[in-house]
Amino acid sequence: MQSPVELQPITTPRSDTLILDALTRFMAQSGAQPGSRLPPERELAEKLGVSRNTVREALKRWEALGIILRKKGSGTFLQADVGINDSFLSLRFKNDSANMLHALEVRRIIESESCVLAAQRASAEDLLEIEQRLVEMERVHLAVGSAGAEDWAFHTSVYRASGNPLLLQMLNGIYDSLHAFFESPPEQALFADSFLLHRDLFNAICQRDGEAARAICHQILDITERDMKDVINAKR
Repeated sequence: MQSPVELQPITTPRSDTLILDALTRFMAQSGAQPGSRLPPERELAEKLGVSRNTVREALKRWEALGIILRKKGSGTFLQADVGINDSFLSLRFKNDSANMLHALEVRRIIESESCVLAAQRASAEDLLEIEQRLVEMERVHLAVGSAGAEDWAFHTSVYRASGNPLLLQMLNGIYDSLHAFFESPPEQALFADSFLLHRDLFNAICQRDGEAARAICHQILDITERDMKDVINAKR
């Protein structure tokens, strides 16, 4: 007889994404199918070691994507298939694919030209910041297999080096959609093939080669698009 599946408390920073990743694993391991009822928020909060409000806010993200359905007085029910290899990110790709592909298009338009401007305008201080962000991203990636937050910091440093603060403001204006690309859990290794290209991008910016910087940016985002579509198509 199999032992009951248990939720494990989260000891790392308690972001919505980490909570939803833990819930995804729990639902997959328990064999839950669409229509299955989730445990009450109070129980989930106790198991995860977070507040009920934190769980409630995380579940709102699932609800917005149609992954769960809340019925007043009845509880919360799973609406989508959840596999053992899923995460919040993969579920988001599967259930919000059109919006996520649109977000990637916007990112490609803004970021490729930001890289060109950074190659043209970056100061010595800008280059030092980009390099520091890159080194930290490489350190974390090699240690755990993923470095979403550090990757985000690297790219935003390139935006700052472009010398146009409106570009970063535009990026932050659609932060929620774009930031999903930096939430990949290490075990899924999404976008890992672009890891080495980030140093190539830094080198192109240092060499003031805007065309190379643009081309490498597109290579990075090509990998992002490929991996994203693989996740989306796996549902079909």
